[in-house]
Amino acid sequence: MPNLVAYSVHGQVAVLTIENPPVNALSPGVPEGISEGLKAANWDPAIQAIVLIGGGRTFIAGADIREFEKIHAGQGGSLASVLTCIADLDASGKPVVAAIHGTAFGGGLEVAMACSYRVAATSAQVGQPEVKLGIIPGGEGTQRLPRLAGVGKALDMCCFGEPVSAPDAYQAGIVDDLIEGDLLAGAVAFAERIAALPVPRASQRQDRLGTAEANATLFAEFRAAANKRLRGQQAPHAAIEAIQAATELPFAEGCAKEAEIFDRCLHADQSKALVHAFFGERAVAKIPFLAKDTPVLPIKRAAVIGAGTMGGGIAMVYANAGIPVILKETTQEALDRGVATIARNYANSVKRGRFSQAFVEERLKLIHPQLDYYNFGEVDIVVEAVFENMELKKHIFADVDKFAKSDCILASNTSTLNIDEIASVTSRPDCVVGHHFFSPANVMRLLEIVRGKATNATVLATSMDLARRLKKVGVLAGNCRGFIGNRMFFPYCREAIFLVEEGNTPEEVDRALYEWGMAMGPLAVQDLAGLDVGWRIRKEYQHLEQPGVRYPELDTLLCERGHYGQKTGAGFFLYDEHRKPSPNPEVIALAQEYAAKAGIPQRKSTPEQIVERCLRALFDEGKQLLAEGIALRSVDIDIVYISGYGFPAWRGGPMKYAELVGWK
Repeated sequence: MPNLVAYSVHGQVAVLTIENPPVNALSPGVPEGISEGLKAANWDPAIQAIVLIGGGRTFIAGADIREFEKIHAGQGGSLASVLTCIADLDASGKPVVAAIHGTAFGGGLEVAMACSYRVAATSAQVGQPEVKLGIIPGGEGTQRLPRLAGVGKALDMCCFGEPVSAPDAYQAGIVDDLIEGDLLAGAVAFAERIAALPVPRASQRQDRLGTAEANATLFAEFRAAANKRLRGQQAPHAAIEAIQAATELPFAEGCAKEAEIFDRCLHADQSKALVHAFFGERAVAKIPFLAKDTPVLPIKRAAVIGAGTMGGGIAMVYANAGIPVILKETTQEALDRGVATIARNYANSVKRGRFSQAFVEERLKLIHPQLDYYNFGEVDIVVEAVFENMELKKHIFADVDKFAKSDCILASNTSTLNIDEIASVTSRPDCVVGHHFFSPANVMRLLEIVRGKATNATVLATSMDLARRLKKVGVLAGNCRGFIGNRMFFPYCREAIFLVEEGNTPEEVDRALYEWGMAMGPLAVQDLAGLDVGWRIRKEYQHLEQPGVRYPELDTLLCERGHYGQKTGAGFFLYDEHRKPSPNPEVIALAQEYAAKAGIPQRKSTPEQIVERCLRALFDEGKQLLAEGIALRSVDIDIVYISGYGFPAWRGGPMKYAELVGWK
């Protein structure tokens, strides 16, 4: 096993430096190296204190999540050495000072809390994000954290998994001192100051565990908050259970309870799904057929055509990444409206604390609104973002082809249309690609990158790199109607509409899928997007409909009556001035009238049947996408749905969920 922990001596202080780049994860060899260094320092009579510090850019970013993946796959994997290391730190006869820079997350914070003291660079962060992997802290974190920071702070950190800055950690009692300047020198000086003091142990503290009455109120508040913020997830409630054990049991018994709860969570489907999603985001960034040395074009300037909802949002995405962007429209009225919407969106972000006013002012300076193709010859990428009409898009691409420089990437934000047909009107089909953003583009994380038959490797490699720069999750898709996301969304929505045509109410359909975990029901999603959008797409592809195959009709009937969803105040639901939904009686009447005419039998489906029917439609279409090569891997489909369609990450995505429940 390689030596991942270096041992050095600074006067009377031993320094253990973790050297496991890039993030000093607690991989096999690291915990053992810490334990060996502790033993050597405790045996050396010249050593009075010990400093544990991370080499490189961080302290310990956490456990090695690959160990969880091995456990899930039945391929071994163990956290035993981490627990042994934590026990050794807690038992050290000489004081151990954890010197934290970068991040001390998960197992990293648990290691630090087992030390006698903690000092941190002011820029450091600490946290217990295990809930995001469907588990709880498993290195005695739920037992030490409330003893250091109090029950309320421990509940907040373990239930919701958000990082805490070093100054906040100092105020909470997690960190004992903040170090300005050189961290190692400051930590050694701190260790020299406390060397002669009795060795404190967080495991022995009782003073911050609160009273039974106060804790009961806290537990109730956090259970309610977890139900609201992390609906359907088990790990937040498991964390509350473990922290409650810390307040009611002796330390050793609390640790045993934590281990039992951790093991239960680790082997549950939710953890398997979340670990799958964690690795999935990293997997989709790697395109197997692209050589590692494929050139990536520098994207220094961009242009967006269309200042509507999508175009304005895409312009904000580029500006937020520090890339100057031209925003083109055809009329001054449309351009002014688009710029006003951008300004309003930024103002709302400032109000919510997402951006500072100074940041927003700098971003707005990067957006250059105009009505012509002036300076288009200077940009590195043009993104077309007009509505879904093939002739309009072809007209725009033919124009752009005349003005853009020869190596400029020409990208379409189309959500369904044929990239090859769009590319056919240009002199450079190899530079044409789909960049399908999701609405609102400045918020949603997914970017579907659609390759045409001529799209070259450099354009694909640049697109994947650009997604990262834009803080998007880029997923490569083949060229077909709807690509990955919308191709699968059509049958999902089809089944939802069929269920209403067969006698279920829209409320029953959406409620079943929302309570299962979806961010919104499929009918509410269509109302939000605008039923007229799907109506327009169906007309575009009407020539492909097959005789004798049942297609949903209810949404068309609503559109024919001018009911487009939220934008008109009526769709599958009615909407008031605040866009709050209520039942639309006309939907039921239309459904019954159409069902009688079409001879559709009426029956009520249970919530379980609704969920299975809609999700099986997703899964079956996903299998077809894999068979056709439109999606490279199952995980690509899962990440598309988690990042862009409100599919709960704790269900793993449609393909992982099907695997977990055993669908064939």
